[in-house]
Amino acid sequence: MTPAPYLALVLGVAILCQLAAYRLRVPSILLLLVAGFGLGQWVSPESVLGRDLLFAGVNLCVGIILFEGSLSLRFRELRGLSSAVIRLCSVTVLLAWGLTTAAGITAGVEWQLALLIGAVLVVTGPTVIAPIIRQLRPTRRVSSMLRWEGIVVDPIGAILAVLVFQALIVGGPDGALETAALTLGRTLLISTVLALAFGVLLEVAMRRHVIPDFLEGVTFLAVAVGSLVISNELQSESGLLTVTMLGIYLANRPGLRLEHVRAFKEHLQVLIVGALFVLLAGRVSPAEVVAVAPTAAIFVVLLVLVVRPASVVLGLLGTEATRQERTLLAFMAPRGIVAAAVTSIFALEIEHAADEARELAALGGETAQETLALEASAERLEQLVVESAGLVPLVFVTIVVTVALYGLGVGRLAERLGLATTTPNGVLFAGAPVWARQAAGVLSELKVPTLLVSLAPGEVTQSRMAGLKVERTHILSEYAVEDMELAGLGSLVAATHDDDTNSTAAREFGHALGQSNTYQLRRQGEALPRRTTSGRRGGGEDTERSEASAKEQTASKLTARVAFSPPMSAPELDAATREGMQVRRTTLTDQHTLDDFRDREPDAVLMFLVTDGVATVVTPRTQLPQEGATLVALVRAR
Repeated sequence: MTPAPYLALVLGVAILCQLAAYRLRVPSILLLLVAGFGLGQWVSPESVLGRDLLFAGVNLCVGIILFEGSLSLRFRELRGLSSAVIRLCSVTVLLAWGLTTAAGITAGVEWQLALLIGAVLVVTGPTVIAPIIRQLRPTRRVSSMLRWEGIVVDPIGAILAVLVFQALIVGGPDGALETAALTLGRTLLISTVLALAFGVLLEVAMRRHVIPDFLEGVTFLAVAVGSLVISNELQSESGLLTVTMLGIYLANRPGLRLEHVRAFKEHLQVLIVGALFVLLAGRVSPAEVVAVAPTAAIFVVLLVLVVRPASVVLGLLGTEATRQERTLLAFMAPRGIVAAAVTSIFALEIEHAADEARELAALGGETAQETLALEASAERLEQLVVESAGLVPLVFVTIVVTVALYGLGVGRLAERLGLATTTPNGVLFAGAPVWARQAAGVLSELKVPTLLVSLAPGEVTQSRMAGLKVERTHILSEYAVEDMELAGLGSLVAATHDDDTNSTAAREFGHALGQSNTYQLRRQGEALPRRTTSGRRGGGEDTERSEASAKEQTASKLTARVAFSPPMSAPELDAATREGMQVRRTTLTDQHTLDDFRDREPDAVLMFLVTDGVATVVTPRTQLPQEGATLVALVRAR
């Protein structure tokens, strides 16, 4: 197979797996690994792309992923969490390295390779953490700790692996320590200088509007890739740290707007992650997995039950993390693409080092003693190549098992700890008028979480007096958009008196809740769009109506779904409550069906449908059941 059809097939498989995972509510990486493993038995990625091109592409893609993730790391998220995050990225890493090395030796891995595996597997990574967070939607504290750990520790793990690899190649404690210290110093210096240089360059270009909006995403991508390559050329495997530091620098510059860049990188990251897992999984054969199965079983059990809990508990002692947060973090460490890529690269590098050592040994040294030393080094590296044959399949088994365990099991644990919900069903109200407070009260009685957001002192006071959860802030404030707690909330109803604020809020919160779950009230003075009959002759009147509607109504891309049936504007709902209408709940049964309710309450405004504790916002297109659910509606007071 030629490269073009193969790459098209990989992209197609990757997208199908991620769509299926979304529908099945399972971690997409599981399906990607299984599909890539199966595809690899038919056609090997190395046979199509070549080993050098494959790993060069993998290195660039991993750098792009880390750059995209680091653009979301803001220091203000660390308020009240700074010591916990610092410990997760330092003490916990060192503890995990030592304990993972011990676990590898216990499982039967040669101690030198156990050191390398220990360094590689300290990482978790945004490629596995981000999808789980998106599905789980934990509290902001837990989300911040997991994202910071996943993104910052990735380059740290890669650097640790480089240091161990250099020590393995050099051999001997004296030379190894000197080489490791020199490598670490060069890596930190080069990464810091390049990150600051490219960061300042991009910041100045953005502030002076040198880069047009439509080129922001690709420009940042080009700079990130360039800094990665330059850094790697100056010091092997330092590029991941460089792009991570570059992203963190840019993310925390005040007043620097990076919305276009983040949107572009987010879409690119989803595509890259899917393709990388399919490609790298295709390099592992069934025979290799079977060969390492006994070792992998012992190793993974120790990782899950001993290494991660011990490193988190000991590393976070005395920090701001609560007992529940430490418990969740102790059982949340799936491994991702960085572990797979770095392991594959170093397995290849060990082979290259052994080949070079054989060539040098064949040429011989200037003295007999030097010749013997070269031969001994070549023999040692050849033995290391044999022992490292199971390195890649061992890490891939670890990735699959940890993603399955943590991805499928962490939801119930998080729910029991009160830190997340696997089925976020709450309702966020932008604005807190009388009817919204009444609706929130009724939903709360039905065990549906609610949150009211308002800047009006009267609305906030009345909400608190009614025992409702309320935030005193503007729905479009930086706090509301960036820092407000959304755990347990699944939908938004924008209900302020400013239609433009409602539209903007619905679009903004659509990033977190999904566009299909954000709603706004009908805009004041704007009629619902009329359906025209297509294909009918003599439709001049319909055409004129359509043209008038297009000129008068707000563009559909600037609005959200219209809530309630029939849709009503904010003034109309306020007028209805002043006339005595109230929000009440009605249980639909075979004795009192939906039709019976409509006959009794012809003026009712249907708002929410609650089924099994899940609230759905009713719209004119909602298919309502006749029975078996609870209807929340604005009705005439009895």
